[in-house]
Order: sequence, then C-alpha cells, then structure tokens
Amino acid sequence: MTEFLKLRTAEEAWEIFRASFAPAIVAESCPVIDALDRVLAQDATAPHDLPTFVRSTVDGYAVQAADTHGASAGLPAYLDVVAEVPMGARATFVLAPGQAALMHTGGNVPEGADAVVMLEYTHRAGEPLSADSQTPQDSAWEPFALEVYRPLAGGENCIQIGEDVRAGELVLPAGHTLRPQDIGGLLAVGITEVAVARRPRVGIVSQGDEVVPPDEEPAPGQVRDINSYTLAGFVRRAGGIPLTYPIAPDQQEALDAAVKAAFDDADLVVITAGSSVSYRDLTANAINKLGLPGVLVHGVAIRPGKPTILAVCQDKPVFGLPGNPVSCINIFQHFVTPTIRLLLGAPAAPICTVQARLDRNIPAASGRADFVRVRVEQRGSETWAVPVFGKSNLIYTLIRSDGVVEVPLNSNGIPAGSTVTVTLDAR
Repeated sequence: MTEFLKLRTAEEAWEIFRASFAPAIVAESCPVIDALDRVLAQDATAPHDLPTFVRSTVDGYAVQAADTHGASAGLPAYLDVVAEVPMGARATFVLAPGQAALMHTGGNVPEGADAVVMLEYTHRAGEPLSADSQTPQDSAWEPFALEVYRPLAGGENCIQIGEDVRAGELVLPAGHTLRPQDIGGLLAVGITEVAVARRPRVGIVSQGDEVVPPDEEPAPGQVRDINSYTLAGFVRRAGGIPLTYPIAPDQQEALDAAVKAAFDDADLVVITAGSSVSYRDLTANAINKLGLPGVLVHGVAIRPGKPTILAVCQDKPVFGLPGNPVSCINIFQHFVTPTIRLLLGAPAAPICTVQARLDRNIPAASGRADFVRVRVEQRGSETWAVPVFGKSNLIYTLIRSDGVVEVPLNSNGIPAGSTVTVTLDAR
C-alpha cells in the first residue's frame, strides 16, 4: 500500500466512507404479528378512521348533554332509560330528548346521544316518567326513571369517530423500528402485512493463528475466539443477521478465501484482527482484491481502535477491525452499527447518556480521541463515573463497566471531580 495508517479523525473517516457508499434498502413483506423490531421500508397509512363509531369510555348511560344541564345532587335531572346497548353490537335506535340508554365501556353510543354519564353519578329512581315510554330496541326491556346528579358537556366520556386516527393519516413512517405498541396500532386499523427492510446479512471473519474456537482448550499462546460471537450479538442488536465463518489463519491466501466467501454471502463484511501496525497487514490486501474503490481509510485517530479499515468494494461496505476485544467493539459501535442502520433505512439507534462526576483523573491521548470505559456508581444523591482502566485486549474491562467517557481529540485530559457525559451501553 502506498499509504499505511494515515490517521483520520472519526468524523473524517465517516465522511470519506459515506462519500463512496450509497445504501440500497431492500424491502420485503412481513406479517405484522412477526414484525417486532423490524424497520418499516414504506410509510404505513390508516385505511379507515379509528374508531369507526362513537365509543363510550365509561360504564353509564348515553344521554343528550342538554338534558343534564343544571343537574346536581340536590336537584337531579330525570330521564327515562329506554334501552341497553349490548357490547359488540351497533345501536340501532335513535335516542330522543329526555331519554337515556344503558352503556358499557367501549360500547357504541347511539345516535341522538352526545355524552355518557358515569354510573356513579346516577341512581335508578323507579317507574318511568312517561307512561307511554317504549323501548326502541326490545319489547322485553322495562323502562325505568334515572336520576342524574351532575351536568355533562357535549362529547363527554365519548371517543369520536376518527379521534384516534383519520383515514389516510400517516400511522408510522418509513425507517421506524416497530415497537409492541406499534404492532397493536397497525392491527387496530386492519393492517396485517407491512413492507419492512430486509435485515442486512453481516459476514464476520475472525483471523489469527493464535485464535481457536470457544469450545476448544487453548494451548499456550492461543486464545479463544470471542470477537465473532460478541460482534454477532451487536449485529443482532443493530437489526442485522450475523454470519460467522471458520477462523482464518494468518496466511494471505487463506484469508483471501475466507473474506471472499463472506463477501459473496453477506451485505456487509467485518474482519477482525490482521489490521495492525506491522508488515503482515493481510486484511487490507484481502479487501483490495474484492473490488473498487477498496480501502478508503486505514487508521482512525481513536483509542482504542487506531488500526481500523473502512472500505467499499463493489458498493458493499467492508470493515477491518482490531483484534483486541475492547478496540474491536469500540470501532464496531462507531462505524459498523451506523452502517447497518443505513442499510435498514433507519435513523441512528438512540443513545442513552447520564451526567456524572469523574472519580479520578483521565489523561489525554495525544493526537487521538480517547474512549475510556467507566463504571457508574450512585453515592448518596450523586452519580459518579469510575474509570475502568485496562489494555484493549482485556474483555473484562467491558464486563465490569457500564459505558464510556470520551476524551476529545487534542484535549488535556479530564480532571477528577469534573462533570462528564457517560454514554451508557445498550441493555
């Protein structure tokens, strides 16, 4: 390579990468009941009003609000209850002035009524006021007089047609990740199939003569492969489908074959290790054989994670990540997770942060943005961030911490006692 590890800031690296990568979102149909956490590829609009009829929000009596004006405990309004609206049935009668109908929560408010009085503000008084009161619904219904102890306004205790959503209204936009409540909202308006973004397949290739599968007992000088499986979890969390491959040895021909297999299968390829400051930089060589433009950035001014590769080959993103677990995960979250979101047509995943006081000094890393793992502790009424220092090949610095604090590029570090922003790990 003519340029090797020419450091770019994270922002510069991302801009260079995005200038060469135009994500193509592939849509597929999915039953709504199976679409939890999927990303909509098209806008979802309501095919009809919701609700489609005026609904009662309480148990009580449908009335004409004007008949209750001035009502009080000392001077109740008197109405004749002439019918009941059964649940799940349409009210087939029209309520006249001076009349009421027994209602249940969620029931269809009959025509002529414009409010529902709650049951607790009424009392059954006995015989109907009008001797010729007739039930408009069922001859078996026995009318009775009702005392109403409070006045109502028009529309009170009622949900109007289309009050929840109107026909043609945007329900959920393309790019929205479906939550449990969204599933219910879509089904409520009869949408049972949606177009969602196909989950991008992410090929993960671990490399190294010293790396063995997790179910093997490592010999002296060997380590178990944890990156493949840790990254697979991050891929799923971002909305992708992880594809893992056998560990590639530190041999150019073998790595070329492994990377090419992943490239042919996947929409995005991640290669861990083999991207160090050494003459054995096999990863960049393997990537450049996949197609143009090839390696775009080799080296990012981030600690941990300096020996990072960002590439695009034949319109497909490819990343070379450091082999050390902390560096690997830090870079994955910086660059690969946002790329998966681009392939889904989704906005960046929400970031949860908390303000905390720093427990001890964090020194600056010259020429690089530093991401320091911290543990969050509650001490009385104050939240504290305790740095968890450790080398980037120590996986348990991740396990024993709750998030990261960024030390900006070219800063003088952060002194103890300062208020810092902790970016919390996703749960």
